[in-house]
Amino acid sequence: MPRLSPPTYQRVTLVALIALCFIVVSGAAVRLTGSGLGCPDWPTCAEGQVIAPLEYNAMIEFVNRMVTGVVSVAVILAVLGSLVRTPRRRDLTLLSLGLVAGVLAQIVWGGLVVLSHLYPPLVIGHFLISMALLLNAAVLHHRAGQPDGVPEPVVEPRTVRLLRGLVVAAGIVIVLGTIVSGSGPHSGSHDGEIIERLPFAVEDVARLHGIAVIAFLGSTLIAIRSLRVTGAPRYLLRRAEVLLAVLVAQAAVGYTQYFTGVPPLLVGVHIAGAVAVWLSVVRLNLGTTQRVASAGTAPAVGAATAMTTA
Repeated sequence: MPRLSPPTYQRVTLVALIALCFIVVSGAAVRLTGSGLGCPDWPTCAEGQVIAPLEYNAMIEFVNRMVTGVVSVAVILAVLGSLVRTPRRRDLTLLSLGLVAGVLAQIVWGGLVVLSHLYPPLVIGHFLISMALLLNAAVLHHRAGQPDGVPEPVVEPRTVRLLRGLVVAAGIVIVLGTIVSGSGPHSGSHDGEIIERLPFAVEDVARLHGIAVIAFLGSTLIAIRSLRVTGAPRYLLRRAEVLLAVLVAQAAVGYTQYFTGVPPLLVGVHIAGAVAVWLSVVRLNLGTTQRVASAGTAPAVGAATAMTTA
C-alpha cells in the first residue's frame, strides 16, 4: 500500500487549495463575460448536449465546468492522501472530507444558479460557499505541514481575540461586497437578456461596503500594534503586514472600479483580491498556534522552518 510523508501530503493539499482559488477566478470570468447562461441547462450544456457548441459564451461556461472536474480530482487526491499519510491523522482526514462536501455543494448549487437564470441570492450563495471551501482548504494545508502534536498558543489571548475579530470583519466585508455585486450591472447574462438584480441602490450598498472596509483596515492596524507591543513571533507580524498590504491594494482597486464605471476587468481583479484578503486573514489566524511534536514523534520535515520564515 502506498504511503505519503507529511511534506508530500502537504504538497497535495497545496494543489487542492490552488485549484479552489482558480475556480473562484474562472467563475468570475464566466459572469463578467456575460457567459452565465452560455450553457443554459444542467448538468448538460444545452438541448441534451454535454459538450458546448463552438460559441464564445457557451465555451467559457463549459470550460469553467471542466475546471470543476479538475478541482474534484484534486480534492479526491487530498482525501486519499490523508488515508495513506504516515502517520495518519484524524483531523486531516475530516478536513479533506470537508472539501468533498463543499465541492458537492458547489456542484449542486451551481446547477440551481443556472436553472434559476442567475438569481442573485443563489449567485451570492455560490460565492460564499467558495469562501468556506477556501477556509477549509487553507486549514488543511496548514495543519498538513505541522508536526503531529498538540497545538500551543504563541500569542496572548487578547491578541488572539483581536485576530479572530479580523476574520469576522473580513466576512462582513465579503458579504457586503457580494450584495454590491448582486445589485450592480454585471449579471452574467448576454444577448440583452434581462436578469433580476437585488433591489438595492448600488451607491447605498457600496457605501456600506466601503465603511466596512475602513473598519476592517482600522482593526488590522490595531492588531498589528498589539502584535508588536506583546512581542508576538516575527513570522506572525509579517503575516499581519501582508494582510495590511493586500487590504490596502484591494481597497484601491475597489474605489477605482467604482469611480470608473465598474469595468469588468477591474471587477475580476477585485474578486481575485477578495480571495487574497480572505486567505491572508485566515493564514494570520492559523499562525496563532504552533503544534508541538509529541514525545517520540518526529516533527514534520520543514515545519519548524516554515513557522519561522512564513
